[in-house]
Amino acid sequence: MSLPDVPSLDLIRERLPLIFPEGFEQRGYATREVATRVIFVMFYAGAVEGKGGWLRPSQVTDMSDDQAALLDAESRKSWVVWSLSNKKTRVANPWYATNSREQVRDETIKDAFIPAGAVVERAGVTTTSSKPRYALGAGFAALFASNLQAEDLESAIAAWQKKFLSKGALMRIHLVNHGRTSASGVVTVNFPNGKGVRDLAPGPSSVITKAVVEVFAPNFLRDPAVLWVSESGNKVVVSDDVLMKALGLNINPAKTLPDIILVDLESNSNDHQDVLVVFVEVVASDGPITRERKVALTTIALEAGFSEKNLAFLTAYQDRGKGVFKKGVSNIAWGSYIWFASEPDNLIEMHKGSNFKLADNAK
Repeated sequence: MSLPDVPSLDLIRERLPLIFPEGFEQRGYATREVATRVIFVMFYAGAVEGKGGWLRPSQVTDMSDDQAALLDAESRKSWVVWSLSNKKTRVANPWYATNSREQVRDETIKDAFIPAGAVVERAGVTTTSSKPRYALGAGFAALFASNLQAEDLESAIAAWQKKFLSKGALMRIHLVNHGRTSASGVVTVNFPNGKGVRDLAPGPSSVITKAVVEVFAPNFLRDPAVLWVSESGNKVVVSDDVLMKALGLNINPAKTLPDIILVDLESNSNDHQDVLVVFVEVVASDGPITRERKVALTTIALEAGFSEKNLAFLTAYQDRGKGVFKKGVSNIAWGSYIWFASEPDNLIEMHKGSNFKLADNAK
């Protein structure tokens, strides 16, 4: 078995976020410290596709700082033999406890690395076997070469992503990255049905607002229109007074209104009051549709002339992998919806009530 060079832990830590950028579904598992150490041990043990070595998850938990510092071939080969022995005595200061193998095997290797093509499995080895069975994909391992720098590194990462990541994953990464870069300048929003163009102030909230108006509205509403758009500090950007008057609505700007109010003008009856009204909160840092916020908005809507049965509530985020969503999801109101600009074709419904069976939704 030929042993590959072992990249430093620092180099692996530095490159993982570049290989798995924001928008990658399992980015948390793929870029954390456990992932860094899994890759290090795979290199150390020669578990790289084409090199002849394979990894057992327990080898990661059994590694220690003292052993990791011994990079000569003989030390590495001796350690591989020892680490795969069933009669070994554990070192005094291993990297992880023996019961930590699940986060190595299940979360990091199986959930993050194998689906992405970063790790390959040994053919003919059953899941119940104690034999080592995982190795870094050759193309993935090549991304950690120390002499790969700057533009060459960027090109190599892009080529690997294009080859191994799904089209959906690449699109999500692109949309998240596009949102980040767009946030640095004035954000221009095109309103539906030829209602014109508006410029919003730079920032992530404006990028999400643009996505709601330009992407969510035509995707999920039959005949969308925008009644209201506001920015930070309750600055009103758009207020369609003509449409509100035609619908018989009276929205008081002095009230604490949501970031966006959409309407679907294609109703199920001839009654103009039967249009669907969608209250949208844009969340770049805080402020989802909570139960209290939903109650307050419903009260405002009833005072304005809306019918409660024709109200919908939406919390819009840039991406579900971001901490702001994970932080606030437990507070989002039942009976509302969640949408992500990075996955524009999907919608989460916080279904309220028990009079629902999964089979009702079967197709």
